[in-house]
Amino acid sequence: MRLETMLPGTEPNVAMRADVVGADGLQFIAEAARNIEDWGFDGLTTPETGHDPFMPCAIAAEHTSSVTIGTNVAIAFPRSPMTVAQIAWDLQRWSGGRFKLGLGTQVKGHNERRYSAPWTGPAGPRMREYVQTLRAIFQTFQSGSLTPFRGEHYKFDLMSPFFNPGPLPVLPSPAHGRWAGGEGGHVPIYLSALNPYLARLAGEIGDGLRLHPLSTVGYVNDVLLPAVEEGARKAGRNLSDIEIVSMPFTITGQTEAEVETARAQVRMHIAFYASTRTYHAVLRHHGWEEAGLKLHELSIQGRWPEMGQAVTDEMLDHFAVTGTYGELMPEVKRRWRNACDTVFIPMPAGADSTIMRALVSSFRAA
Repeated sequence: MRLETMLPGTEPNVAMRADVVGADGLQFIAEAARNIEDWGFDGLTTPETGHDPFMPCAIAAEHTSSVTIGTNVAIAFPRSPMTVAQIAWDLQRWSGGRFKLGLGTQVKGHNERRYSAPWTGPAGPRMREYVQTLRAIFQTFQSGSLTPFRGEHYKFDLMSPFFNPGPLPVLPSPAHGRWAGGEGGHVPIYLSALNPYLARLAGEIGDGLRLHPLSTVGYVNDVLLPAVEEGARKAGRNLSDIEIVSMPFTITGQTEAEVETARAQVRMHIAFYASTRTYHAVLRHHGWEEAGLKLHELSIQGRWPEMGQAVTDEMLDHFAVTGTYGELMPEVKRRWRNACDTVFIPMPAGADSTIMRALVSSFRAA
């Protein structure tokens, strides 16, 4: 199994704050990327929370040589496919074939009200066209000849030599893992999904699936992996051709007391996600939809402090992996080894270099 983590300084609520990264934020990102590689992780990713997800990838590409680098995830619909294709192409070149483009749809409300982006139709069919457009642009960049795409939501049928960045060389993908983009002109595309449609789409036209944190092993095995396999068969591929990346919640600390403190924080994080009705498929699968509806109502009323109480211990145990630093990684691997190819684990708050090396080492040994 591969092991990924989040680039420090880009995580939610902390991203690029001056008191966290200092005045020279670029140097902080560079040092953090070097540390992740030195600790032994296989990959690092950047989210789109308070800040742009692409810029830190460029810094990480300059200051590392072996880890894969990716967005986890960039929100697709507020960006035109061409703007995403351009930055992804550059990052793939600058990283030597280590970049992975992770895309997500976000829900309608955030697209319209936070991004001021029009919602032109159901997310799944629109994402299909978005990826098809990206592939057409990448093929055009690589070959120098226009590969047009025309759909209901997106159209690409113009490219002059002046605006074509030119082909990517064949890059040494074996050094960066089987799902890296080493072949000339290929940028791996990963879709984020919690529902079957996008999981099937990832299997059909993607390179990987990034599971939403609000996923359980049971839901993944029963619902999402069969959907990915169905999509892969449609494209003449196998499930093993698609990288499955899990992102389980983790509850950890140096001591049991620290673990208990983290438990309350993760309970609130789960409550926030579970209050979104778009994500209730996993709750229905486990018979927890009533809790989800209660959380949704509490969120509408702005009663955020009460929401954690609606997340039962059973829900917490299914969504999160719990253990001290010495216990966590073997338990993560035990639970997820048959449901994914790669595990994404955020760095525990306050963990120093010694702790991070030990966590990676215990993951390898498990």
